[in-house]
Amino acid sequence: MLRSRKSPAAATRNPPKKLPESKVTALHENGVRTIPGKIGLISDTHGLLREEALRGLDLIIHAGDVGDSNILDMLRKIAPVVAVRGNVDTAEWAKSLPETAVVEAGGVRIFVLHDANALDLDPGAAGFQIVVSGHSHKFGRSERKGVMFLNPGSAGPRRFNLPITVARLDLGVRPWSVEFVDLEKGGRVR
Repeated sequence: MLRSRKSPAAATRNPPKKLPESKVTALHENGVRTIPGKIGLISDTHGLLREEALRGLDLIIHAGDVGDSNILDMLRKIAPVVAVRGNVDTAEWAKSLPETAVVEAGGVRIFVLHDANALDLDPGAAGFQIVVSGHSHKFGRSERKGVMFLNPGSAGPRRFNLPITVARLDLGVRPWSVEFVDLEKGGRVR
């Protein structure tokens, strides 16, 4: 588990020895092997799921603050799920969730954690192309040193007058497409 705070230079020199892995390189549906290309990103559900924007995807990544184990059960009915533990995930069921996860999907390496401020490695030097996090409840996309940083925002109860959002990531196109969806207005966030 990645807990220590290191400088980016130290993280590059001393990468973590073992990262939790969630290999999702191929999914089997009706005997057909598919490479996940369309990924739903969700975070900060805090026990409330609004899953309509996640239907029809190959994979769902939950970036923590799940709030209730039933959320993950419902998401698994839509697509395979990779989830990490957030700061509100303190109940017994949540202890099985890792603090970080590594996802390989469609030839892309994705690092998942709840709070991007806790990132203690240089993701580019560690071979990641995308970092997914939540915690702030603010959706956003940025790029640093060739690595895409994504926060789907909060899909749970409204907080801080922010929109209620999820993100849809399409790895099947170049450049990768990211769409933020406002779950209340039912449309793309501009």
